[in-house]
Amino acid sequence: MKKTLISMAIAATCALGFSAQAMTRAEYSAEKDRIGADYKAAKAKCDPMSGNAKDVCKAEAEGMEKVAKADLEARYKPSASHDRKAREAKADADYKVAKEKCDDQSGNAKDVCVKDAKAAHTAAKADAKVAKTAADVRSGDASPAKMADVRKDAAEDKRDAEYKAAKERCDAMSGDGKDVCVKDVQAKYGK
Repeated sequence: MKKTLISMAIAATCALGFSAQAMTRAEYSAEKDRIGADYKAAKAKCDPMSGNAKDVCKAEAEGMEKVAKADLEARYKPSASHDRKAREAKADADYKVAKEKCDDQSGNAKDVCVKDAKAAHTAAKADAKVAKTAADVRSGDASPAKMADVRKDAAEDKRDAEYKAAKERCDAMSGDGKDVCVKDVQAKYGK
């Protein structure tokens, strides 16, 4: 399954890199059918599994399909908007899989895992927004001032998510260790 995901990640990267080359309607249709077949095959591999392993497998299959479809749209109708949607689809898929993997844990370890997954998701979505705005600035659809605002907002969103994850790690501690950890985290993130 990991080899399949790695192959899909490489294909997605290539798809984003070549998004300036539009596809024909026939190529689009054939690729869409292939994505559907790949999804069915990946989902079928999950059937013999049980428990959380099955949930993770299904999340990976669904994520792979959504990312592939978003990448396909970005190649078929190249635009900054479609590229952003493809990046966001990847971020959403990664987040869903990470959250499912967190279900194997319990207590504070699970809470930390979920917060880390959320921080990564927030960062990826913020980066997608920055990339789209940068493309808009290059095409003249947005001003450099807009770019500065988007970068500032993205940095704040990332910092807030990282702060929450770091603070959650402190909850595993107790006593003076926890107090020192919380103070260090607050100092680092300016809270």
